[in-house]
Amino acid sequence: MFDRLFGRKQALETSELPVIRNVTLGRTVMLDPLAWRRFGSDLLFPFDRDTLVIVAQGLVDLNDGGFVHRFYTDDDIMFQAVSNDREGQDVTDVTVFAPWDSAYPSSSAERPAWKSRLSARSFTAEGLPEYRRVWFGDEASEQDPVTFWEELHDDRDGIVDRRIFQTCMLFGRDLPGDGRELLLAIDQESEAGEVSFEIMLGVALELGEFRA
Repeated sequence: MFDRLFGRKQALETSELPVIRNVTLGRTVMLDPLAWRRFGSDLLFPFDRDTLVIVAQGLVDLNDGGFVHRFYTDDDIMFQAVSNDREGQDVTDVTVFAPWDSAYPSSSAERPAWKSRLSARSFTAEGLPEYRRVWFGDEASEQDPVTFWEELHDDRDGIVDRRIFQTCMLFGRDLPGDGRELLLAIDQESEAGEVSFEIMLGVALELGEFRA
């Protein structure tokens, strides 16, 4: 999915990138799989292993005092942490997302239609049930998606290697008990103008459900 948008380079031994609870580029994250296995077949989340080897790192400045830190594996699993500070010391949310579907539009007409789906109260796709809008609530029939630039690093020198502009919306569906499965729908465009549509499924993690 992301491979066509950014490449890989050898990581340096020293890092100027944020380190989020010991998670940063070049390290291995250990997960507690009970965080999602406890939901059994009710969960469609297409991921079931307990380690993530981080080969790329992204940073999003939300311009409202918040920051999104993203850590990628070579098969596009995304470990994401939201914090109130750039350094990631005040973490408020942790999620792991796995790719569900990826498409490259064949015509310019496909992009407005996709963005319209991101604005809707609910979202579904082939093989998926209905997910309701999480960001901004689902009261309004339409809601503008969130837009931002993500700065990506594929080594640890702190220099931005590339940037991707993203238009996205977060949806979710409740699971039996206290669980929720998340769906992140994305329109993304590289600085070179390459566009793709992404669907990722995810689950939230407690701070005690991972370590690096």
